[in-house]
Amino acid sequence: MAGGRRRGGGGRRGGPRQHPETPGPASSPAPLSPAATTAQPNAGAAPKTGRSKKAPEEPAARAPDVDSLGFQAMDRNVPGLSHVILQKLNMKSYEDYKSAMDGRKSGSDFGIRTYFDMFQKMEDTFKFCVECKKLPDALPDPKSLRRCKRCQNVYYCGVACQRANWPLHKKFCKKLKLVALDRLVEWLIFTGDIPFPTDTWTKPAWDVKGWEDWFSMQEQLEEKLGAIVAGRYMTLLWANAGKPRPEDAELRESIRRLVTDFHSRPLTIGLGLRLFGIDPLTRPLTVHVVGASHVETLNTRLTDYDELTRMFPGHQGVEMVMVGVDVVDGPIMRPPLTTLAPRGSVYLSSYKGLYHDFWESHVETKLAAPPDLVVGFHPGFHACPDLLAGWLPTLLLLRDYRLPVLFTVYSEQELKASLQILVELEMHIVGYASNPFASLRPEQVYSSPNKPPVYCSSHYIALLGAEAVPGAEELEDDDGWQGGEPSAAAAVARGIAPGLG
Repeated sequence: MAGGRRRGGGGRRGGPRQHPETPGPASSPAPLSPAATTAQPNAGAAPKTGRSKKAPEEPAARAPDVDSLGFQAMDRNVPGLSHVILQKLNMKSYEDYKSAMDGRKSGSDFGIRTYFDMFQKMEDTFKFCVECKKLPDALPDPKSLRRCKRCQNVYYCGVACQRANWPLHKKFCKKLKLVALDRLVEWLIFTGDIPFPTDTWTKPAWDVKGWEDWFSMQEQLEEKLGAIVAGRYMTLLWANAGKPRPEDAELRESIRRLVTDFHSRPLTIGLGLRLFGIDPLTRPLTVHVVGASHVETLNTRLTDYDELTRMFPGHQGVEMVMVGVDVVDGPIMRPPLTTLAPRGSVYLSSYKGLYHDFWESHVETKLAAPPDLVVGFHPGFHACPDLLAGWLPTLLLLRDYRLPVLFTVYSEQELKASLQILVELEMHIVGYASNPFASLRPEQVYSSPNKPPVYCSSHYIALLGAEAVPGAEELEDDDGWQGGEPSAAAAVARGIAPGLG
């Protein structure tokens, strides 16, 4: 099902995030960032394309409510925290939150009037004692919470809690400082400052081994970074954030991390095309993104995946169809193409519903093209039985139709749990490894920050059909695209060998 929805991360779609504690409970919601309500990017113009058939009315989709499960997980860590989030965003109930995630609330609905108000409300959702888990209202003096001066991220209700927590917090303090900085600088994605304009790749895609190679192809990189650091919105940010402005070198590094976060999805899709030997230069392609939610679609612009055009200059056209029950209304909420994707363009479309329903109503009736590649960013089916049950029809469809599939996960632990499930479903795992285009932005578990950070799409799993299919294709293993080898922890039961197939 396209309904196995994720959980928070991936940049630019939500503010405070929480990730699944794999293989534990379902992930948490990604409470809507106040930044997202005040400066939304302009959508590009859609190319004119004809459609010969009218799509049938989409069925009402039912699936496990992952965001609701996330709120429950959050409150287990910090009782009452979900109520604080709703209150700060001027919401009375979880239904208001869902309305916002579906794009049915305007910026004025959040009670945000100034830049300072916006950043303050966002910071207020992080105010709880990380040691005793008390919220401000539970303290004799609600203003007694004090922020860690080193990381500017976590709070304590007093010296006793800070001292008790330090042996644990000192392990993560430096990384949490980066998390807190990136959380603020992320606003510049909504203002349009990030990402900076990129250039056509000067190396063949298979020669670009990771982010270091990618940044080396960006002309006048330091000038682009400097312009953002010295820009109007960066100045506004630190005039209203309630924190001291970092050194310019720290801001440049934050921008670089956020740029990788923004481009991680299109480059991971390009990685999948390379791994399966699918060449966009020879024919138009269709990519289905299953389990798409507000994380992938809130405020998404029609140009957000154009890095694929710079990755494969001269390609024959790529259509990206976002399929999921939580796809947000916006510029990309348009039916899939019934004709080939425009040559040299990346065309975004979407379907709000379950993937197996989309397959039956659109693919089988030729209202949408069958996929050359299926991608799922952090599907999360490992997190709990309800999510796995919701995903099962889609997983079996992908297996039985022998579709090339690329899933991404947050961590090696999540990789191991996901592989175990896929093995039990007798899916043919042709490869898995660390992702050379994983986001470099560290993400914290929102309501339990003193944990190792995770990174969006840190690992990938490539699948093709059923386990025992004779002559099943293997991934190309001679072009260096497998990234680093996964650790031994990822070599799960039943003899799955690490690395490529």
